[in-house]
Amino acid sequence: MGKHAVIAIFLPKRYSGSMKIAIVGLPNVGKSTLFNALTRSQVLAANYPFATIEPNVGIVPVPDARLAKLAALYTDPGSGRAPKIVPATVTFVDVAGLVRGASEGQGLGNQFLAHIRECDAVCQVVRAFDDDNVTHVDDRVNPLADIQTINTELILADLQAVDRRLAKVRKDAAQRRLVAELEKARAALDAGELLGSRRDLDTEMLRELQLFTLKPFVFAFNVSEAGLSDAPRRAELAALVSPAPSVVVCAKVEASLSELPPDEASELLRELGQEESGLDALARAGQQALRLQSFLTAGPKEVRAWTIPIGATAPQAAGAIHTDFERGFIRAEVVGYGDLLAAGSLAAARAGGKVRSEGRDYVMRPDDVVEFRFNV
Repeated sequence: MGKHAVIAIFLPKRYSGSMKIAIVGLPNVGKSTLFNALTRSQVLAANYPFATIEPNVGIVPVPDARLAKLAALYTDPGSGRAPKIVPATVTFVDVAGLVRGASEGQGLGNQFLAHIRECDAVCQVVRAFDDDNVTHVDDRVNPLADIQTINTELILADLQAVDRRLAKVRKDAAQRRLVAELEKARAALDAGELLGSRRDLDTEMLRELQLFTLKPFVFAFNVSEAGLSDAPRRAELAALVSPAPSVVVCAKVEASLSELPPDEASELLRELGQEESGLDALARAGQQALRLQSFLTAGPKEVRAWTIPIGATAPQAAGAIHTDFERGFIRAEVVGYGDLLAAGSLAAARAGGKVRSEGRDYVMRPDDVVEFRFNV
């Protein structure tokens, strides 16, 4: 994706709650159909611009096959009582279609830019299917041009935000460092760059502006059903936005899958030659874009995945559960997911020397199953 690559991540090390991703795109690219499938809801999905007026919010689970296997491990053999499964979640916000000039208030412009500003990441849904019955605002199907249209509007909106802040602080000697960063950011934006591609920016200093182009991006290319099995086309689309994560989905197929029982949905995926649904892939791509991972807790009452940034330490992971856990952290009792399954129980894993005691400097791994020790 060249100068449009988005690589900057500026989430805090202690991160709790679900990731919040804005679904954006031009009108009639399949955003609302995709959102309906994500949330199994019935949001209006009509063949005209601005069918989505208020942002629709849906919280969906991140697929994680490990949770069911851990739950089976902790199921009471006598009563058959299984622990509750609580997956990590993604919050998707379906934002109305943006159009050229949105940064100047065209279409429903700034009203919807504000909804994007509140999210952690941006998912651009990009039309990559031909259908004469579905209009395109520019009367052509060109994924790269559509991406550039959206990026341009976000860049122009960020330029406005940077200029407003510069006007307030430029003459303040105490804000000299901030002024330098703002001017650097302005020069990049003026050159058509997304700020996430710039390694030389102090993202912490710019955080309070909530700039769109500093957010991680993920791309969902909406193709026809036949496009799902077109490997060269899939590779071509991924190359348009690399190194940003992307997925190829067929919104119509995802809508059908969302209405089927799990076994029938799996059968349909097999018939289409797909290993997983596009929505499962999208949830994972969201984690990848935000550089997040999940660690696990397990017991007879609950098996749960917790979302933390890659690189988080054990105390920071404990804080994702409760701030008291981080404040009073003593140690983390850690066992690898694979080791726990192989042992058959936590007691057996402990007897086999697979349970480790880790301290404050321990950096969490995605397959860690953890029990925290802490002082109240």
